[in-house]
Amino acid sequence: MDELIPGLLDRINMRWQAINANGDIPPSVLDRFVYDVPKDFLPEMPASDVEYAISKAQRYLLGVQKADGHWVGELEADSTLTSDYILLMHFLGEVDAEKQRKAANYILKKQLPDGGWNIYANGPSEVSATVKAYFALKLAGFSPEEPFMQKARKCALGLGGIMKCNAFTKIYLAIFGQLDWKWVPSTPPEMLLLPTPFPINIYEMSYWSRCIVVPLTIVAGKGYSVKVGVSLDELYALPVKGAMRRDQPGLTWRNFFIAFDDFLKRYEVFHIGFLREYALGRAVKWMFARIEKSGGLGAIWPGIINSIFAMKALGYPNDHPQIRRALKEVEFLKVEEEDSLHLQPCVSPVWDAAWAVIALHDSGLPRNHPALVKAGEWLLGKEVREYGDWRVKNPYVEPSGWYFEYANEWYPDVDDSAVVLMALQRTVLPGGGKKEEVFLRATRWLLGMQCRDGGWGAFDKDNNRKMLNHVPFADFGALLDPPTSDVTARCLDWLGRVGFDTGHNVVVRAVEFLKKEQERDGSWYGRWGCNYVYGTWSALAGIASVGEDMSADYIKRAVGWLKSVQLPDGGWGERCDSYKDPALKGKGPNTPSQTAWAVMGLLAAGEVDCPEVERGVDYLLRTQKQDGSWDEEEFTATGFPRFFYLEYHLYRDYFPLMALSRYRNLRRRKAREKVEVR
Repeated sequence: MDELIPGLLDRINMRWQAINANGDIPPSVLDRFVYDVPKDFLPEMPASDVEYAISKAQRYLLGVQKADGHWVGELEADSTLTSDYILLMHFLGEVDAEKQRKAANYILKKQLPDGGWNIYANGPSEVSATVKAYFALKLAGFSPEEPFMQKARKCALGLGGIMKCNAFTKIYLAIFGQLDWKWVPSTPPEMLLLPTPFPINIYEMSYWSRCIVVPLTIVAGKGYSVKVGVSLDELYALPVKGAMRRDQPGLTWRNFFIAFDDFLKRYEVFHIGFLREYALGRAVKWMFARIEKSGGLGAIWPGIINSIFAMKALGYPNDHPQIRRALKEVEFLKVEEEDSLHLQPCVSPVWDAAWAVIALHDSGLPRNHPALVKAGEWLLGKEVREYGDWRVKNPYVEPSGWYFEYANEWYPDVDDSAVVLMALQRTVLPGGGKKEEVFLRATRWLLGMQCRDGGWGAFDKDNNRKMLNHVPFADFGALLDPPTSDVTARCLDWLGRVGFDTGHNVVVRAVEFLKKEQERDGSWYGRWGCNYVYGTWSALAGIASVGEDMSADYIKRAVGWLKSVQLPDGGWGERCDSYKDPALKGKGPNTPSQTAWAVMGLLAAGEVDCPEVERGVDYLLRTQKQDGSWDEEEFTATGFPRFFYLEYHLYRDYFPLMALSRYRNLRRRKAREKVEVR
């Protein structure tokens, strides 16, 4: 690996030695935003509303730090996970009446006036969420004649009923005996036998898809289903359940995969016995290997629950240690209140902790502040030191990187790793040699994950065979993990902070990737945050970090777009519907996190004195609560675009603190420069 990038790692090493020698981050692009300067060196500045807001936000964020040094906020999703929780209790025949009552209360609380359920805050009813909620409530004992059940049924039928649900909902319905397996996209275990050079194999899927699909191949391979004593026949909109529709006549990938799915269904009737058993053995081995050193399979809700389905299909009793272990992970994802209960899709401690460190250091806490030191030690201990699935396409690099959750050793991700490195750079930790080794190792790993087109994906390298998006079970639109603008920009942000600039081939390729990905209006798509506001901030921050000319035309277009979508009250907002309709980009009710992203994007482009920044800062000051936090009701993050959205409950707190701090720091710098000129 080192031979492929001559000189780059030496520069990292020199940079880190300079940090060790100076006791702080040496002058760089980072100085534009953050610096630890003795207070007596700064010109006197009167107390201001900005300083007061920063102080309050600092205190709030420090107040929610965990005892061991990390931060973690709730990761909120839609009602489908809570519906799944009720389904799981009935699947196992272990119904806790009180937990079921609380979960049902939560589902009922989320029902919309039209009777359905949505997949993001203030969004429209969605068919799969509505069918799942209706099923869960019926299992929980509610009569179909209840007025709210009648409204739910009418809404579900109006949206097309069961046959309009997504593929994974249909698979769940088949597992619960509500849908014949012949109407479900095929997921045969034999797919695990396809070798990696073959254009279609499980390593051409994203990490989350592998963790969702592999246990389902075991369930499908066994043809397993359970009887739960209720029927959903009333949710079929048509008397004929129907098969998957092909495109118009012609040779398309969709038509090819539908025809192949038909072949697989015929194969199920006459499958080769020894081959099926061998494939099942491979799937079982794969699944249990990845449960180790992880918070359940993939450390994500669908992987965990699907692994339980698979184990039951294999004949494991409920008291089997592996099932009890998985159920313990399920309980860990619960958010239980006095009269309701809901589930998180996973937890976000590494991600939250890293951003909290960055925000607090930006706000003025020194690198040796006890809170930052403790957080840095916690993050340092989460470095991955084992090979994972990423090795299939990146075999020559030593393991490193960071995952998102408390434990997920098989699946470190690029985005978390870049942010953690930026956080660790802002902390003082004992053992400089060890920290140097970590920085070098992790940067090598990041460089090794760069894709052929110059960008970075989240978990895998070159995971972008678009034809696979037409596989019938991939109708959720996120089977792949291709390079994205936001993750690529985060890598640039880190690389710029350790001396990489536009003279390096790695940077040149990444910047070219971002230029190609830029929309005509100047914005960038946001894969992991909602949406174009997030993507545009990320891109501008990364490009600025590597020293790109921020007066270039394409930067001006991005700045112009951000300014054009500012709301009259000074904030920015964008709803998840912009993923379905790009005409809605940058449109929606304002939120603290999206306003912070827009302000930081403009600051990265050098727009510190523009009126839009002033109005954005004013919005953040006006909406801050007395305890230093902010309220945010909208979903501003993304699991799968168009299908699954998220709300990180700490986004509303650390991103506004970052924005206000960077604004304050840049104003201080300008004031200091004026003093020095005099």
